[in-house]
Amino acid sequence: METRGTYRFEMPTGKVQDVVPGTSEFLAIARIAKPQGRRGEVIAEILSDFPERFEQLRRAYLEDVAGAPNLVVVDKTWPHKGRIVLKFSGIDSIDQADRLRGLHVFIRREDRVALPDHQYYVWELEGCRVVRDLGGVAQEVGVVAEVERTGGVDVLHVTRTQGQSPELLIPLAQEICTRIDTAAKTILIDPPPELLELNA
Repeated sequence: METRGTYRFEMPTGKVQDVVPGTSEFLAIARIAKPQGRRGEVIAEILSDFPERFEQLRRAYLEDVAGAPNLVVVDKTWPHKGRIVLKFSGIDSIDQADRLRGLHVFIRREDRVALPDHQYYVWELEGCRVVRDLGGVAQEVGVVAEVERTGGVDVLHVTRTQGQSPELLIPLAQEICTRIDTAAKTILIDPPPELLELNA
């Protein structure tokens, strides 16, 4: 999904491939709730941190039962009580709109909103190797399994390579996560000793 977490240095929920198998090239930006109006409009829950993107949305992809998103033309969009109303070309009745209940609206991953430097999408962080620098020697800590959004500093849930506890919780803060390389899928950390003791 097109949502971001916080990394100050800062850092968008979701694993789209967990929503529809085989859609890793897509990001979900909305989930259709129900028909809205009489002419085929639907109202949808926004799954993006960028609701303004719907103002210019003219083409998107609709999930289908086979799992392969289909290209659709978006005729109109407008906000309504914290959600978004969408009118798709060719969907012109309440019955047609009702068949779309629960479906996700996707964009291609390359059409995501560009983020400023030092901001990252959650899906870019999940699966990253977490490495600790011990005096120039790299110590493999584990792999990011989940990014927990807290409303403040987000937390990395790291599946540990070694250690007593199977999971390590690491705040996604600049002073701890000193370097993030999403291309190499690596996060370099410099945690205070008390953090590791807390997670022991």
